[in-house]
Amino acid sequence: MAGNAPVGVFDSGVGGLSVLREIRQLLPHESLLYVADSGHVPYGEKSPEFIRERSRAIAEFLLAQGAKALVLACNTATVAAVAELRERYPALPIVGMEPAVKP
Repeated sequence: MAGNAPVGVFDSGVGGLSVLREIRQLLPHESLLYVADSGHVPYGEKSPEFIRERSRAIAEFLLAQGAKALVLACNTATVAAVAELRERYPALPIVGMEPAVKP
């Protein structure tokens, strides 16, 4: 993948824009591509399988656009789908909204 390939970021709606803003501040030279799945918001009312299906479809779209990494800027998608996505794409960096581990 080219160094200028985008980082793909997605959420069920526009709430992930705050995550996108933070990424932009931390990595100002990275190209970012954001998907808001607003046609299916809120994810919290959907089944885990539905959320996994949507997350797979969005991941495939972002990868088709050349994404070099994925950020799941959605707690619900992280809980339901991040493990499956990491298994499906083992060479791809995938970051979820996982809580920090308390000592």
